[in-house]
Amino acid sequence: MPNLTEKVLPLTVLLSSILTFGTFAENYEFAAMKASGISLQRAMLSLIVFVVFLGGVTFFFANSVIPASEQKIYNLRRNIAKVKPAVAIAEGVFSDFEGTGEGTNIKVDRKFGENDRFLENVIIHKKSSTNINSTVIKAKTGELVSSEDSDILQLILKDGHYYEEVKSTGRNKKNDTKYPFAKATFETYTINIDLSNFNNVDLEEERNISTDKMKNVSRLSKDIDSLKKDNIKIVSAFSKNISNRMGAFIPISPLDRLKKTNTKKVTAIDSMEKANMLVFKKIRKDSFPDIANLFKTWQKEQLITQAKKSTIQIVGSITGKKNDLDRRYKIYNMHILSLHKKYALALSCVILFFVGAPLGAIIRKGGLGLPMVIAIILFLTYYFIGVFSGNYAKENNIHPILGAWIPTLIMLPLSIFLTRRATADRGLSNFGNIVDFLKKLFKRKKEEPTL
Repeated sequence: MPNLTEKVLPLTVLLSSILTFGTFAENYEFAAMKASGISLQRAMLSLIVFVVFLGGVTFFFANSVIPASEQKIYNLRRNIAKVKPAVAIAEGVFSDFEGTGEGTNIKVDRKFGENDRFLENVIIHKKSSTNINSTVIKAKTGELVSSEDSDILQLILKDGHYYEEVKSTGRNKKNDTKYPFAKATFETYTINIDLSNFNNVDLEEERNISTDKMKNVSRLSKDIDSLKKDNIKIVSAFSKNISNRMGAFIPISPLDRLKKTNTKKVTAIDSMEKANMLVFKKIRKDSFPDIANLFKTWQKEQLITQAKKSTIQIVGSITGKKNDLDRRYKIYNMHILSLHKKYALALSCVILFFVGAPLGAIIRKGGLGLPMVIAIILFLTYYFIGVFSGNYAKENNIHPILGAWIPTLIMLPLSIFLTRRATADRGLSNFGNIVDFLKKLFKRKKEEPTL
């Protein structure tokens, strides 16, 4: 419910302002106010103060209540999965199944039956203490059997295979190549899961896991700085590593001739540099592809093969690192986006009030008919612009700050335009002037003399 507030509150402010001021205008309350010398701004003053106060409360809510609720939701969901293990098993993906052993993943194609107790096409991966996948169990069907009087949950697998990697110790290590794994076929295989610890789960237990939605402004600001520094360090280290592997872009430190050095040594270094420059100029004149002609045929093949291998390895390293860097920068962008969305949400309540109140005064309609339609159209425009800009910001297509503020900045000129029109007691558009302009234009064309 707290998480829905940021979606519901702007719509509520927009709709309520249109309904209220539309009803006032429909019943000629504003005409009576203006006849008494009360302007639209003065009539809106008390509500302006209230909406500004509401914006402050909204910021406090987004900064304190929503992050705490996100943390509670996450912890409660994890603990419920421990109380009811079937909940932790998702269809079609590998899921951590606590209770079958540390580092155990389970995948099923389908769950069915009462309380999803029957499983189809079960695959279980068990990892060793060194986090290596050493055991694989595959079964066509499975069943979760439990009893209220017992703390044991049975996972009964039927018609399957059991694979386990065999690791010898001591002198028998030589036999690992002959017996890489053990294989067994079973009709029924039962795994007992101890639920004694599950039943004593504290649903208020909290874990030290936090995402951008679980942090307030101060925590987000600190984490943004730390994430930025970490990303720069990782990119710099990776760039340096690739440069060293390529053997390119290696900076040559200039010789400090102010220090006392051996004159003969300096002369020898100068002569070597001149010789190298002459060779380089000669090679450059003959073009770089002809460098291979300096070597023998068998050496050329070795150079080309080694160059291909090095290029493939470097490209593979860059491709693998790119995915990790994209994930890191996405987390960084999401933190910036969450920080500025807290401010944008508070300001959007104020801006949408200045959209809805003048619009209600202009259309002069109350009730849940036309005002409801207009409010929903405006809010959907505001909401979907925010969704699209947020997705673009996460993928680093636009700056995250701009992604958080785009919907609010689009509504700002509209609020200024509608407020000015309502203050001057004008409609949304003056079609009469347009019609008169077109009539004059065609009339001039008819009056022109023909030769």
